[in-house]
Amino acid sequence: MRKTYAEHRQDLTARYPQGVTPGGVAIDDIIQLKLQNTFNTHLDIAREMAVVMRADMAAYDADSSKFTQSLGCWSGFHAQQMIKSVKRLRGTTKGAYVYLSGWMVAGLRNRFGHLPDQSMHEKTSVVDLIEEIYVSLRQADEVAINDLFKALKTARDAGDQVAEQAAIKAIDTFETHVVPIIADIDAGFGNEHATYLLAKEMIKAGACCLQIENQVSDAKQCGHQDGKVTVPREDFIEKLRACRLAFEELGVDEGVIVARTDSLGAGLTQKVPVSQGAGDLAAEYIKWLKTEAITPENPLRDGEMAIMKDGAFVKPVRMANGLFAFQDGTGRARVIEDCIANLTQGGADLLWIETDTPNVDEIASMVAEVRKAVPNAKLTYNNSPSFNWTLNLRKQVRAQWIAEGKIHEDSYPDGNVLMSAEYDATDLGREADDRLARFQVDISARAGVFHNLITLPTFHLTAKSVDELSRGYFGDQRMQAYVNSVQREEIRRGVSAVKHQHEVGSDLGDTFKEMVGGERALKAGGHANTMNQFAAE
Repeated sequence: MRKTYAEHRQDLTARYPQGVTPGGVAIDDIIQLKLQNTFNTHLDIAREMAVVMRADMAAYDADSSKFTQSLGCWSGFHAQQMIKSVKRLRGTTKGAYVYLSGWMVAGLRNRFGHLPDQSMHEKTSVVDLIEEIYVSLRQADEVAINDLFKALKTARDAGDQVAEQAAIKAIDTFETHVVPIIADIDAGFGNEHATYLLAKEMIKAGACCLQIENQVSDAKQCGHQDGKVTVPREDFIEKLRACRLAFEELGVDEGVIVARTDSLGAGLTQKVPVSQGAGDLAAEYIKWLKTEAITPENPLRDGEMAIMKDGAFVKPVRMANGLFAFQDGTGRARVIEDCIANLTQGGADLLWIETDTPNVDEIASMVAEVRKAVPNAKLTYNNSPSFNWTLNLRKQVRAQWIAEGKIHEDSYPDGNVLMSAEYDATDLGREADDRLARFQVDISARAGVFHNLITLPTFHLTAKSVDELSRGYFGDQRMQAYVNSVQREEIRRGVSAVKHQHEVGSDLGDTFKEMVGGERALKAGGHANTMNQFAAE
């Protein structure tokens, strides 16, 4: 529990009755720095944010409208601006998290250049980004609390006791910008011991929640690409246990593990596990393999493998690269079995089912099956930019209306032409947009989705925003492009970054100079500071 301003002042006054230290440091300055330091270490962040996340999960269990959300961020600044925006909009950060995407680390934040999502980037780059995000969020705290102490000093200098008490109340009720991070550890970057070692570093950097997927580490693919290869369930469960041990070792008792299954779109496995008998994890995995009958025309040859299935030896279908194929159309059944095993035997807290389209009915039907075994099963769901949302939802509406007899097949065309802007103002276009607006509400209520995230929004937003500015600036608009598309919008929306010097801590630095130098302080924020042009009216 954080001490209040009054409690800090009482403690310090007992030590320094004159109101200053022997070296001349004012006790209010000490209080300010103590309160600005909202967390001593990033491991403390992991411990506290895990408690926050568990409380949010309990609230969701009681009321499915209390789902949580995040956006994927590839820099500390993106995360900082997102949380500031949420706080400005809602007055609180509650229910807002940061998602750290392995895809964006690979694509944007590693020494090897822009890479696909195949675990080719350095492990340390993931840890570094978690660290960076929390440094940025903590700096947002420092800047905001410095502003509150400036207001307190102004009130005291003016002798305004009402304003003074209001400033102290604002200091005591300040809500940190630090929020939980759901951090993507990919497929663990190696064996179970490698997973454990990396998990520890991510937790020490501040991660209270780790998301891990059931793909093979050395053949890992983005969940929305082909060629995905899953591991046997007991192999994946060992990695879930590795993550749990890392949390426990570091004292993050409430740490959260998200177990992701890519089985819906994965048609291959790297190995055939050893079964100890019918019904065990290996047997339940093996039963889905694609096999061929052994016959005189198709005999077992040197170097081939046979397994017993339904009382007879059969050959698993093996690809040229040595991988084994699953039976076509078994992805859904494998997903359900994965989820149940991950919760009941792997100790996972949340599930992630990677899908190829955003279809509430499809996801809800799978979750309903999982919940027969685990009634309180909850999901994190990827509202992915890999989906063409407009086209998918328009196709879903068209198909439903045709099935219900509301429209004829010829009323709207099938296929990609539905993406055309000419359908924006049609009944179908409006209904698809209405479903899009309530998608997260629907999927949280009907499919057990506790957390809705978008993996790569800041990747696409940065590309679009820079393109928008560049087209105007290097075109005919020049400075008007910057002012219209950036600065005016920042000012009118109240985006604090419009005062960019203040945003990166210039005033914070001035305050510290005053703390140690008094009137000798050389400050940046005087009358000649152009940031004064952006002072609130």
